Amino acid sequence: MISVIFDLDGTLVDSEPNYYESGRRTLARHGVPDFTWEQHARFIGIGTLETLEILRDRYAIEAPVEELLAEQNAVYLELARTETAAFPEMRAFVERLHAAGVPMAVASGSSLEAIDAVLAGTGLDALLTTVVSAEEVAHGKPAPDVFLEAARRLGAEPADCVVVEDAAPGALAARAAGMACVAVPYVARTAHDPAFAGADLLFPGGQREFSAQAAHDWLTAHRTA
Repeated sequence: MISVIFDLDGTLVDSEPNYYESGRRTLARHGVPDFTWEQHARFIGIGTLETLEILRDRYAIEAPVEELLAEQNAVYLELARTETAAFPEMRAFVERLHAAGVPMAVASGSSLEAIDAVLAGTGLDALLTTVVSAEEVAHGKPAPDVFLEAARRLGAEPADCVVVEDAAPGALAARAAGMACVAVPYVARTAHDPAFAGADLLFPGGQREFSAQAAHDWLTAHRTA
């Protein structure tokens, strides 16, 4: 049986504005007052800890990265519980898969606390009960670790898994894990990134183009191929 593994941020839910705002506030408190959305967008698809490690070095911030992570997580969780929206067509896709008994998991670069807050805040926690955070594995995306761990928890072989992703690092991680990939780029200009060239199904227009029906039809054909 095919299992489906979803990325969370930018794929199932539009949480990037919350990540940007929490990161912007954290950096501002540490002497970086002008962090822009364009700068943030370069890190979409990379885990929060890895992003902060890079930014800490870039801006010569003295605080330990663990302190920065705790500060950003606190702000993010406050926003996540009340201001995160699930993409309507993605919710419809998850509901269709759940009704059909398809095993599903979430594999994300976010902390477990953040994942749980978002899923609870959007009501997706009732449908997606298997969750893996990059905190629980040795390496985040583009390494395949989170996807392989999700497959292990589902009791599925990697070759029988389909990953749904919005970012290039996630698409690379899916390929490295030996899994099929449905790519729904969050940032439109990245649709031509070579990382997405190997996607088995690509919606180059991102969420504006994604259709639960089209994804379900493809998955049905993939299951019988």
